[in-house]
Amino acid sequence: MPQLKGSLLEGRGLKSRIFTGITWVLAILASLPLFSVIFMLIAKGGARINWETLTSLPPAAFEFGGGIGPAIVGTAVMVLIASAISIPIGILAAIYLAEIDPYSRLAQTARFLAKVLTGFPSILAGVFVYAAMVVAMKTYSAWAGGVALAVLMLPTIILTAEEALKQVPQKMKDAAYGMGCTRAQVISKVTLPTGIPGVVTGVLLAVAGAAGESAPLLFTALFSTYFINGFEGLSEPTSSLSILIYNFSGMPYDNQIELAWTASLVLVLIILVFNILARVLGRQKH
Repeated sequence: MPQLKGSLLEGRGLKSRIFTGITWVLAILASLPLFSVIFMLIAKGGARINWETLTSLPPAAFEFGGGIGPAIVGTAVMVLIASAISIPIGILAAIYLAEIDPYSRLAQTARFLAKVLTGFPSILAGVFVYAAMVVAMKTYSAWAGGVALAVLMLPTIILTAEEALKQVPQKMKDAAYGMGCTRAQVISKVTLPTGIPGVVTGVLLAVAGAAGESAPLLFTALFSTYFINGFEGLSEPTSSLSILIYNFSGMPYDNQIELAWTASLVLVLIILVFNILARVLGRQKH
């Protein structure tokens, strides 16, 4: 039986190796800025990462030491508020768009608005919440910051959850209907459990994006050098990592600049963890 042997240096084999090599070179060049930023963050911010820095109050102008504790807590609290608002609304909206009435005019309008909001400038979300909440409450607050982040998270959750629910095989739903299940039972027992990895992936990506936002928090939460003081403290100006970086990076004090680098590294690590989790869950759904 004749054996077909092709040379990697002729014809299609040569073209394939050339284009593969070009692709690898371009990929490495594209990743250089990312790795350079990560290296700089580790070099300049890694030395200050310790328990004291992660739990202490930010220093005053001429003080040494201090930390970024209130900023970490404030970021976590506002992201939790945003998640509590956007995740239920986003999943319910996705269920309506994917299962209940996907071709109605309301669904088409909602889907279009969600896609428009994905490109919505984040600072405009802050301006909107400032006019709607900060002016009415007469104070900056964690509540306002959380609502602003929820506005930014909502379209990502809606669109990714809708796509995840659409990937559920129709045969599974038809089998459930054939067994006498109602639409509510099919959605709760078949569609949602099957599509949950994709839904969680979208939620994690939305959380990662919200954690790194700064522009909307300038108009809603502002900044504070203290920890949130109980439930009442949610109605007061609140610290966040992104605003701490913005404030400290422009100060003429080495201590504050070092803390800005450390806060940048912590924020990047937080976002990186959420993105890795999203990728892992995204692979599992396949």
